This record gives sequence, C-alpha cells and structure tokens, in this order.
Amino acid sequence: MKASKQPYSFLPELEEPWPRNHGFFIGPDNDQDDIRQEQVKAYSGGKMWTWTGRTVYFFCDIHADADAFFFSLEASGGIVKTGSADTDFHLSETGKHARFIIGGDCFDKGPHNLRLLEAIHQLYLTGADIQLLAGNHDIRTYLGIYYAESKDPLLDHLFVRMGKKTVPLLKEIYEQYIQGSHKQQLLLEDPSISELLYPGEAWYEEFPEAAKKWIPEAKLQKELRRIREKSVEFEERVAEFGLDLTKVYAAVQKFRELFFAPDGRYHWFFSKMKLAHREGSYLFVHAGMDDAVAEMIYTQGTEYVNEQFSDVIRSDPFALYHGVLGNVFRTKYRDFDFKFSAAGVDHLHRAGIYAIVHGHRNILQGQRLVIREGMLNFECDASVDSNTRQVEGLYGPGAATVVFTSDGKVKGISTDYPYIKIFHPGYITVAPLP
Repeated sequence: MKASKQPYSFLPELEEPWPRNHGFFIGPDNDQDDIRQEQVKAYSGGKMWTWTGRTVYFFCDIHADADAFFFSLEASGGIVKTGSADTDFHLSETGKHARFIIGGDCFDKGPHNLRLLEAIHQLYLTGADIQLLAGNHDIRTYLGIYYAESKDPLLDHLFVRMGKKTVPLLKEIYEQYIQGSHKQQLLLEDPSISELLYPGEAWYEEFPEAAKKWIPEAKLQKELRRIREKSVEFEERVAEFGLDLTKVYAAVQKFRELFFAPDGRYHWFFSKMKLAHREGSYLFVHAGMDDAVAEMIYTQGTEYVNEQFSDVIRSDPFALYHGVLGNVFRTKYRDFDFKFSAAGVDHLHRAGIYAIVHGHRNILQGQRLVIREGMLNFECDASVDSNTRQVEGLYGPGAATVVFTSDGKVKGISTDYPYIKIFHPGYITVAPLP
C-alpha cells in the first residue's frame, strides 16, 4: 500500500519552553492550555528526576490511520521515509537505539485498521524496540470478539458493548479474507445469529444481579440503557457498511483466526501488549492511574502490574474491564472512575515516578501539561487520525509525537501547534543503559 503525501500540514521547527511563559490561553474555557509555568517549576524543583539515557518516542491514539502513524514517525526523527509505499522506510541512526512506545487505541474510527497493524509490524521488522500499550478501544474489541456468543450474564453484552466503531474493522476483514472466496459462497443469512451476538431479554434481568458487586446501581442502570442503544446503533452501522449479521459473524470467526490463533497474522498484537511501561521518572499508560494500581507499582513494580494484566484478560475479563487494571486504560477521572488521590500520588512519588504520560483525552492544539491531584501529566492524544480531525474541524493531515531525548529533555511535536514544546524537569540524573 502507498502512504499519501502530506501537502497541507507542517511540522514546527522553532522551539519554546513547555509550559509556555506567556499568558494567553487556548481553546474554549482554557481547556486546551498547559498549567502555568511557575506551577510546573514548583512541582519539578527539589525532585530527584531520573532518565535512562535512551531516546524514547511516544505515540498514541492513532485510531486506524496509517498515514498519521507514518507522519508521526517521521516527525519523531525515528525513521527515514524513502518512498511512498508503506514498506519504504528505515530506522534513523537515533531510531536504531531508541524505544518506540505506542500508547494504545490502534483500533476504531478508521480509515484502515489492518493497514495500521501492517505498518506497526513493518516497524518491528526493521528491528525497532517497540512497547505496545493497551488502549480502551483495543481491549474493548478484544473482549467483544473473544467472548461473542457467550451467554454468561457478565459477558453476554461485550460484543455489543464494543460498539459501532468496530464495524469498519469487521468490514475490512470480510472484504480482505472472505469476500469472493469459497467461504462467502457458503454464507446463508441466518436469523439465529442475532441471538448469538446480542443479549436476550433475560440478560437485562440477570446482568444487574451478576454485576452489582462491580458496578454501582446508578451506573448499572446507565449500562442497561446503553446496551439497548448500542444494539440498535450496531445494527444500523452494519447496514450502513453494506453488511448483514451473517457477514459480521463470518468476520468475527476470521478475526479469531487472525488475532487469537498462535499462527495468526496479527497474533503478535495482543500477545505483545502491556498495561504500563516505566522509563526513569516517567510512567507511560493509555489513560491514567488510580490509587490501587499506584500502590501496586510502588510495592510490586510495573512488571508485576503487566503480569496481572496478562493473567486477568483471559481469566476474568469482566474484572479487567471494570476493575482497577481496566481503569488504567479507561479513566477520565470521572466520579464513577476509580479514585486517584494524594495517597496514589504519594505511592508513585515514593517509587520515583513524577509524571504520567498518556493519551485518551483529545487535545486539539498539540500535547499539554496538567497537574492532577499533585501529579504531573503529559496529555498526548493530539487528535491525529483523519476521522477525529474531520469531526473536530482540524486542518490537514495530523501528526504528533513526544520525544524523550537521551539527555532527559521532553519535546512535544504536533502539526497543530506552531512550536516544538521543550520540557526540562530541572535537576535530572541520566543513568545510561549498559
């Protein structure tokens, strides 16, 4: 496949301090601007920041847009593009020794889920050091497909729960692997498939009882309403994309072959996925943190958290999605999300972690810095995929990356902000890797 050219967007070349030292605000209600520079300086000062001595590139919320991914890779300086095809690139000299962190939400929205996965796989083939983190869209799709047809009250709704945004992926799989094949000729419209994929009326009585220990009553009632709505939305989306439930079901079976079978083409995607990654004083996740996981990191370490994630995704998927581990890829710090308080911040600080780097929250003018409950956050979902850009009225193709340089600086680069943002924590110990 060919990557489209990027004629209508530019990448910044000039640098400015991050946060900015001037006083105008960006966005409605100032919700796009950084916290004030003096607050970040007060936070950073006196802390024993550490860095690993390697270059790290952080990308997130690519949402099935391979062009945005390649544009972001080029923006980072980690690759050199040599032609228009998706295979026409190689690692830069810095990229050969760097780490590429993909911070979740590769799935959904579009335009091409499978093409993005092929691009990531091609990056693996160059020898790049890649850490792949779990996003809510990725895990929701995993659970929805893995547990489709389950009549367990805790699992019966997960296929519908993954939502209409997954339909483009199912259509891609149908068109690439089923349409025009012998398998397509065997497909007959089967009305019973809806009973397999959708929760029946009995589920709406059984689920609240089964889930009450996990979900508060008010949220339970909202979940029941949303599943009814999502069932209708999913069916409408299927028809809009020229499919029917028989074709959807065939695509579900093929998805399982591609992603779950050990020899499947995309088996690597979920098998390599982690919940969190630490580099020096920075913790990389998709969405955020809560007190329980912060304590786990302090007492057991990040790898222990990743081991728990790997175990529970198959052994207790409902507990994953609605528990504290799922909160790491879902939270927006709403009232019903698991709490992140001063206690959690204290645990991370005691562990030597002073900043959380994440996506999940759309930012329209590059990345931003905020302090949440006494913890510095780099919010990095810079709205790069074409679908989001169209919805948000952003101009031209998108690209964004956050570069952690070998000497401990942090650079925020985006097509939607005119400067490269430069953060330096002040006193930092760089301990080069052996």
